[in-house]
Amino acid sequence: MDNVRHMPRDQADQDGLMRTSPHDAEAENWMAGAILNDRTAYLECAQVLDRDDIYQPAIRLIWDVVGGMVAENKQLHPITVRTEIEKLKRLREVDNGTLLDKLGYETIAPSMAQTLAERIADIAKVRRHDEHANRIKQQIQLGATAEELDKLDTAHRQYEERRATTGHGPSHLTASFLDWDPFFATDFGQVDLLPGQLMAPGQQITIVGDGKAGKSLLVQEWLWRMATGQSFLGDRPQPAVPLLYVDAENGHEDIQQRFRSYGGGPGRMGLMTYSSFPPIRPLDTAGGGADLMALVKEAEAQLVCLDTVSRFISGPENDADTWLSLYRHTLLPLKRAGIASVRLDHMGKDGERGARGSSAKTQDVDHVWELRATGGGSLLLKRTHTRTGIGPEVFSIIRQARKDGNHYLPGQTRHILMDYEHTEPVVASSDEKHIIAALDRAGVPLDAGNRVVKSKLAELQIPAGSDKISRIVKARQNRLKTDGSNVPPRRSPDHDQQTFPGNVPRNASRDSKDAGQTFPGNTQGTFPGPMFPPVSLSRRETGEGTQEQHQSQTPLCTVCNKPLHGYRLDRGYDTCLGCDPETGSHPDPHPEAS
Repeated sequence: MDNVRHMPRDQADQDGLMRTSPHDAEAENWMAGAILNDRTAYLECAQVLDRDDIYQPAIRLIWDVVGGMVAENKQLHPITVRTEIEKLKRLREVDNGTLLDKLGYETIAPSMAQTLAERIADIAKVRRHDEHANRIKQQIQLGATAEELDKLDTAHRQYEERRATTGHGPSHLTASFLDWDPFFATDFGQVDLLPGQLMAPGQQITIVGDGKAGKSLLVQEWLWRMATGQSFLGDRPQPAVPLLYVDAENGHEDIQQRFRSYGGGPGRMGLMTYSSFPPIRPLDTAGGGADLMALVKEAEAQLVCLDTVSRFISGPENDADTWLSLYRHTLLPLKRAGIASVRLDHMGKDGERGARGSSAKTQDVDHVWELRATGGGSLLLKRTHTRTGIGPEVFSIIRQARKDGNHYLPGQTRHILMDYEHTEPVVASSDEKHIIAALDRAGVPLDAGNRVVKSKLAELQIPAGSDKISRIVKARQNRLKTDGSNVPPRRSPDHDQQTFPGNVPRNASRDSKDAGQTFPGNTQGTFPGPMFPPVSLSRRETGEGTQEQHQSQTPLCTVCNKPLHGYRLDRGYDTCLGCDPETGSHPDPHPEAS
């Protein structure tokens, strides 16, 4: 081989060795051939082997797929495994199926599989020690201190201790057995809810809302405050919670802008780990569940958030089997490990029916929260399903933000509990009572007609048909007759306060006119109370003792002083039909004086 250029020793490695990670490819191949054909062989290997112990990616894929088929009680055979891999569109990773044929038909007795698995696990441990040694050398070259090296060594040792005591063998399987004495000695009634009081540690919840409600805005601030030990929605501060936010929805620019507006930034993110568009497999598969658990383990998270859950599945959203597989492969392992989860989901076309897709979505969670934008910067967060009943049922929230030009000011975006006097009962956003309460909060006069109310509801993004608007207008005008002074105050006098872009409109004035102008077709001013002092009517000489009449709050005809009504009132006329100059009648306003 004199014609071959030899690599110098210093280019091979610093210690003169050509390094390759320790592994036994032959043992992995024979083991894979056994589990391709036999369920018992897989279960026996799973007692001593973890997917991370497998070195070859193709064999690791076979392990994941077979594990999912065993969990679903499907028949094992090289052909059926090939079909499952084809569904995942990953057949090229096993040489387009040729590797399955080779391993599945040149196999060993299933009883030998566990022996090979033990061999693979032992070499995997050597490989981890080798990788740890390489990390230590790398950190030494980068100038790490002795204290930093000690921390690396401690973390490696603790990891190996956890692997030795959990996750494999009969001890892992029997960990589900209840130990009765300590079980009944535990006081489950003393439940400390996580900050915000939306869930307890270890629970799984879903937050549902349409695209205009701003689910991510609310949840991102909530979890950031949880990870930094701050209070949220009036709750008391608690110790910071390590958590993982897995995001397949929001771009990096939006993420940065939002967290800065909440008050986050370098050194102010606490124990939050953020995974943006992670390359994980679908979470309704065994491989995807394993990928997520690996991320959770690396982040040492006690809570994981999926934004949005529909981005992380491969099956049809309307198929119950998709959500059952998601629970089996991902949510069940999280729950078993005591790790809480938050899933964001989209509202269906029929908002009254909750989240889109199969009803199986709500069967495995502890709580379902629905978020709705009710207009004027206010939000309604209502619990529609619950397994435990612990915690509040409804939150009325205001989203606040301040901006300078096109930039939102750091630390000035927040969600707070709504706090004002005479709060109307909280009901569904399409309920007439709720719409009346929203009009009151927006400062719409009680005597406003159909056209004004319809325009305001469109501005507040509250849907209502013509018949419903007519009933609402009539109900508010009836209130005016019984209590003319009952005009609700504005909730917030701060005109600089704005909502976050692209979600709900700001708490602005009722129309595009200046503040001093009146509403079209009305005599009452834009702001609560009359803009001008009431003017008393002329006293008529009707006899001694006749008292002075006061102006009604309903606009009067400027000719005959009778109240306007119907379309004349709605369209802003200042005369009734009989006094309209177009009719030519023009009666004398004071016939008795002639």
